[in-house]
Amino acid sequence: MSEAAITVDHISKMYKLYDNPMDRLKESLGLSRKKRYREHFALDQVSFQVNQGETVGIIGTNGSGKSTILKIITGVLNPTSGNLSVNGRISALLELGAGFNMEYSGLENVYLNGTMIGFSREEIDQKLDAILSFADIGDFIHQPVKTYSSGMFVRLAFAVAINIDPEILIVDEALSVGDVFFQAKCYKKFEDFKKLGKTILFVSHDLGSISKYCDRVVLLNKGKKLAEGSPKEMVDLYKKVMVGLEDEAQTEAQKEGLEDAPDLTAEIPGGSGDSDSPAENPGARTVSASEGWKRPFDLNPNVLDYGNGKARIVDFTMEDGEGIPANTIEKGTEFVIRMKVEFQEKVAEPIFAYSIKNLQGTEITGTNTMYENADVSPREKGQVCEIAFRQEMNLQGGEYLLSLGCTGYVNGNFEVFHRLYDVCAITVVSVKNTVGFYDMNSVVTVR
Repeated sequence: MSEAAITVDHISKMYKLYDNPMDRLKESLGLSRKKRYREHFALDQVSFQVNQGETVGIIGTNGSGKSTILKIITGVLNPTSGNLSVNGRISALLELGAGFNMEYSGLENVYLNGTMIGFSREEIDQKLDAILSFADIGDFIHQPVKTYSSGMFVRLAFAVAINIDPEILIVDEALSVGDVFFQAKCYKKFEDFKKLGKTILFVSHDLGSISKYCDRVVLLNKGKKLAEGSPKEMVDLYKKVMVGLEDEAQTEAQKEGLEDAPDLTAEIPGGSGDSDSPAENPGARTVSASEGWKRPFDLNPNVLDYGNGKARIVDFTMEDGEGIPANTIEKGTEFVIRMKVEFQEKVAEPIFAYSIKNLQGTEITGTNTMYENADVSPREKGQVCEIAFRQEMNLQGGEYLLSLGCTGYVNGNFEVFHRLYDVCAITVVSVKNTVGFYDMNSVVTVR
C-alpha cells in the first residue's frame, strides 16, 4: 500500500455572510449578542486521500469548493475544522504569479519564489537554465515584471512553479495558459511528471484532460464530496450534475457508497436486463428487434442513460456505406448514424446530437442539428422523429465510443431530455493510419 502524500480528513471551511457592513462591525466590537451573520460552507466535511505517485483529479461545477480545498492544502487558507496531513514538498499552480513582486525583475522574482518554496540560492542556480528556457521570454527576464504582457507573466510564473522539482504538484486550471505552443509545452511537462512518479493533484474543467491523466477522481458539489472513483465514472456523474440532475447523481453515487465507484448500469434501447417502467426511468425503453431497426452489434450494458424525460431516444442504429447495419466502418467510406426520438411533451426547438470519443474518454468529434443548421420543427407530445447523420469516416483505425442525445432550450434554459453516453462501440478499419485522431487526406507530390 502506497504511503499517503495528502490526507484530507473531514475538512470544512465556513464563511460568515453579513447583510451589511455595520453588522460585521458590531460583532467585531462585541456590541451585539445577536447572531448577525449567515453561515456559508465552502467545504463541508470533505475527506479523501492522495497516495504517493498517484494522479488524482478534482472536478465539480463553479462554487463546488475545488479551489478552496487546494488553497487549504497549500496553506493559503486555514480550515474551519478538520485535519490535513501533507507529506512532501509542494509546488502549486494556483493563482500564477501570486507571489511575484511587480517592482522586481523576472530574474529576481525567480529567486524570490524559489526561496519562498524552500530552495537555497545554490539550488535555484542549478535550476535557472531550465526555468529560463521553459519561460522563453528572452531579455525581458531582466526587466521589471510590471512591464510584462499577461502572456509573458504567466509563462514565467508557470516555468518557476513547474521546474523546481517538487514532490507534490498541485494544478488548478493552469495548463491552459499562454498560446497554443506554450500549452503544448506545459502538457509535455505534465506528462513528464507523471512518468517520474510524482504525486499530482489536478483540478480542471477539461474533462478530456481529467480522463487522460488521472488515476482517480473526486467529485465535489456545493462544498460536499459527492463521489470518488475512476475518471470515467466520475465524469459521467459530473455530466448529470452540470445539467441540474444532482439528485439523480447523488442516488447513483449512494448505490455503492461515496468511496466506491457508483453503479451506473441502466437499461438501454435494445439492451438486456430488467426493464424499468417509464415512470421509474423516463429515459429507458427496450425496443425489440421485430419493431426496431436492426443492430447486429453489442450494446454497452453500463451505458449512462439520463434526462428529464420530455423526449426519449427509443431506437438507434448505424449503417455502413452499403446501407447495411453495422458498427464496423471502413475508413474513407460513408456511414450513417440513425436515431428515433419519441416526445413525451411538446418541445419547440429540439436539438439532436451525436458524439464520438476514444476509449480514454476524450471527445474526438460530433455534431448536432443546431450546428448543422438543420430545419427542425416543433414536436408535439406523442410524436416520433427520425434523425439521420450521414458523413464520411476519417478517424484513424481503432476503437471508439458513440453517444447520442436529445436536448433543447426551454424558456431560455438548456435542458437535457435524454442522453445515451457510450451506448455502443465503433470499430474503424483502416489500411493506412496517420498521426493523431483523424486523417487529413493529404495528397503528396515528390519531384
